[in-house]
Amino acid sequence: MIAKAMGASNIMTTVSTKMQHEASLRLGANHTINYRSEDFVAKVAGFTQGKGVDVILDIVGSDYVGRNFTAAALDGRILQVSALEGPAKDLNLWPMMTKRLAHLGSTLRSRPNAEKSAIISELERHVWPLIEAGTIKPQIYRTFPLTQARQAHEVLEAGGHIGKLVLTTAAAAEDRSASP
Repeated sequence: MIAKAMGASNIMTTVSTKMQHEASLRLGANHTINYRSEDFVAKVAGFTQGKGVDVILDIVGSDYVGRNFTAAALDGRILQVSALEGPAKDLNLWPMMTKRLAHLGSTLRSRPNAEKSAIISELERHVWPLIEAGTIKPQIYRTFPLTQARQAHEVLEAGGHIGKLVLTTAAAAEDRSASP
């Protein structure tokens, strides 16, 4: 898990299945919270003795934004990288101001190529060495030959997998067999 490799010490993830719970713990999370059956704000408060968390990475948006304000620690940071459930409604900004929270939204899609290249360079400098050293390992759920792209897409659409689906070409298979 990148967060642990970068020095995070108390990692919490939200999950909806036992498989996600087990995978999160295996990858380095200290706690998991089932967002379908548990109140993540209350669980975060319990896990942190009421302090809250320093960093929240949110892909959901909607009513989670206000709940994130509550779950965040004083001087916490909230990174909004998607809003799968839409924009926040009836948002109370007071907790953000009184806790001095930083709420940063970003997406790669709209960035110019030069910025995307700079981000790639930072990944190469900070994350690739962790992969090369085996500190973090890409999670590959399943590999498909390119000729089975349709089946791979069906697995993707069905959900329930943890990790990446990889399409391989005959040339890639030949390269792997030629490696020492």
